[in-house]
Amino acid sequence: MKQASTSISIHTNRQGLFEITRDVNAWVGASGIQNGLLTVFCRHTSASLTIQENADPDVQSDIETFFKQLVREDPSLYTHVNEGADDMPAHIRSALTDVSLSIPVVDGRPALGTWQGIFLYEHRARDHHRQVVLQMVGD
Repeated sequence: MKQASTSISIHTNRQGLFEITRDVNAWVGASGIQNGLLTVFCRHTSASLTIQENADPDVQSDIETFFKQLVREDPSLYTHVNEGADDMPAHIRSALTDVSLSIPVVDGRPALGTWQGIFLYEHRARDHHRQVVLQMVGD
């Protein structure tokens, strides 16, 4: 049984979904592990992870629109407002999505479906450098 880990940095400049599938696939392929389990972990409380369709950008746009309607950026709704109108909604959106993903690795590649991509979901409106930890165990 082998184990490997790394961290990737993603620069975000707005709210939205940022696809990281290519970076994840490249690291998995270089790891030498052919079959195992990949954990993808976001080290932040105002950003999250999701596996979503990566073929039609309208899907990502619709998801962002839905979350903006579901969790409004209205400071009158929250007690925690000292970091800006988008901060508390970002924490709520992160709680409603995932900060960790488990993905099987088969034949040296994440076993994603045809239209699936791995996305960092940035919930804040300003620039950030987000860290995502990748850890894999397998043979």
